[in-house]
Amino acid sequence: MTVTRVVSRDEWLAARLKLLAQEKEVTRMQDAVTAGRSELPMVRIDKEYTFEGPAGKARLVDLFEGRRQLIVYHFMFDPSWEGGCPSCSFAVDNVGRLGHLHASDTTFVLVSRAPLTKIETFRARMGWTIPWYSSAGTDFNYDFHVTNDESVAPVEYNYKDKATLEREGIAFLGEGDAHGMSVFFREDDTVLHTYSTYGRGPEVLLSTYHYLDLTPLGRQRYVTEFPYHDQYADEAGHSHHDPECH
Repeated sequence: MTVTRVVSRDEWLAARLKLLAQEKEVTRMQDAVTAGRSELPMVRIDKEYTFEGPAGKARLVDLFEGRRQLIVYHFMFDPSWEGGCPSCSFAVDNVGRLGHLHASDTTFVLVSRAPLTKIETFRARMGWTIPWYSSAGTDFNYDFHVTNDESVAPVEYNYKDKATLEREGIAFLGEGDAHGMSVFFREDDTVLHTYSTYGRGPEVLLSTYHYLDLTPLGRQRYVTEFPYHDQYADEAGHSHHDPECH
């Protein structure tokens, strides 16, 4: 943490205007990246995926709920775990009212490899109402590179192969589940893949971080250091749960 430095109003204003120029440059660059993202070409999804949801079996096109756009958050939840990933849970806690997305012809859902029974139990505990589907028994996670198993498919994460991950010291991403987001577009019953992002890409969901970025203390802790929201210490210093997770 930086040492507090108190200055005159004029000195503060000069520093603030210098930072404002940097902020404007970042905004312009972000606008250019956003425009480039919307102009990406699309890939037709020809493989049939069958998910399990609260209403039963569902195809990928069904996840759109009749809307034209679909955002999938690949939520880390290995079938052997008793609870979902805490970091993914922190991300989902930051998701706001889905009605605003729905009004823009866009659906947001979660997809995990865990069986639906575990998903529903954990979702009830977290108090979420976001649609959440199980991809168990399908190639979905492997095809979109959020689950790596060399016996199923070549290792790839964040558009890097196994050799690159090992060279960069992040070989742990070469096995098991990881997080990500994928975007799809629908033309009648045809589903097109438009975009996927991994690593820090899904950080766009973390409104808590965006608030903290405005403050002197900043983010204070990494995303993996946030507990489940029902594990924050209460006023007496006791946590509410200590469940088994990976």
